[in-house]
Amino acid sequence: MRIAVLGGGPAGLYFAYLWKSRHPRARVDVFEQNPVGATFGFGVVFSDQAWEFLRADDPDTADDLARHMEAWSNITLNHAGQAIEIDGVGFSAMGRLELLQLLQARAQSAGVEPCFETPITSLDLLAGYDLIVAADGLNSIVRRSFEGDFKTSISYLDNKFTWFGTTKRFETLSQTFVRTNKGHFNAHHYRYSPRMSTFIVECDRPTWERYGFAQMPADEARAVCESVFSDTLQGHGLVSNKSIWRNFPWLWNERWSFSNMVLVGDALHTAHFSIGSGTRLAIEDVTALVKAMEAEPADLARALARYEAERRPVVEKLVAASKASAAWYERFPQQMALPPLDFAMSYLTRSGRIDRERLARMSPRFLARYEAACGTG
Repeated sequence: MRIAVLGGGPAGLYFAYLWKSRHPRARVDVFEQNPVGATFGFGVVFSDQAWEFLRADDPDTADDLARHMEAWSNITLNHAGQAIEIDGVGFSAMGRLELLQLLQARAQSAGVEPCFETPITSLDLLAGYDLIVAADGLNSIVRRSFEGDFKTSISYLDNKFTWFGTTKRFETLSQTFVRTNKGHFNAHHYRYSPRMSTFIVECDRPTWERYGFAQMPADEARAVCESVFSDTLQGHGLVSNKSIWRNFPWLWNERWSFSNMVLVGDALHTAHFSIGSGTRLAIEDVTALVKAMEAEPADLARALARYEAERRPVVEKLVAASKASAAWYERFPQQMALPPLDFAMSYLTRSGRIDRERLARMSPRFLARYEAACGTG
């Protein structure tokens, strides 16, 4: 089988490694438009639950990546002058570039040499391949070429966000909420190496407009964000890497494959960064696709249909939770009117996946503190 993989991100590289390592005689070509070592963003984060999915399917890769990850077992909410620690919410993180380098090495160990600086400007260039795996992200040429056939839909949230890094080390995954005389800001921040952290700044649209960010040069906008979060950064600066203001896109495709083309990762769907599942979903998509193809080795159409049928319910559940979480962030200025402990409870239950019983198992210390304050313990 000849397979073309578009995109040298986590989904594309992991598919190439997984398929080639299991099927050495297959030809797998990975095409990436950017140079080797180029990437957007800083760190990527996995929940402990997400990590267990990878470990169950591919313990060798999980062990390889885990050696390079930062890990912690609590999250911290900073609101109204208080730091509320929530126990039992485990996460791990690593630099996006380091993740790509490790996955490149695994793909190369299986016999795949990714083709960097090779943009695919027309799908005619891929004539002769038995399967085209579209792992080329939100702007996928595969999906854009056949949006009607994939039944693509896209919409955007109203909040604005921009993705920075910082040399400030944070001991846990943290959220810091700040009110200024012009509006409301939130920062999502976590360390992904001993010396670097991701720092995502978010604000509602009225705040973004009052600050004039639309007309503001990038360096000036970064300086404003440093000023807003000066107490959090404690003298450290923000580092830019294509750090422009964005609206989060909701992307969905009603059909996951067409002809000999199949979508995975952000080319197929998006999940809001507040639940940290984008990379997880991409890797799990790839795992499901490989399993479906191995279950239907003689019929590609049946394999692609099986991939969608088995994977879709899981993705729909996670995307629904992601949308509920994002809706909370779209209203975070109103949520900030709550006292800190009530605010933390609202945050924890925002996606609809956590009730009191689950919270008692997951975060007993936080729940005991909350119920003691409310007189319900």
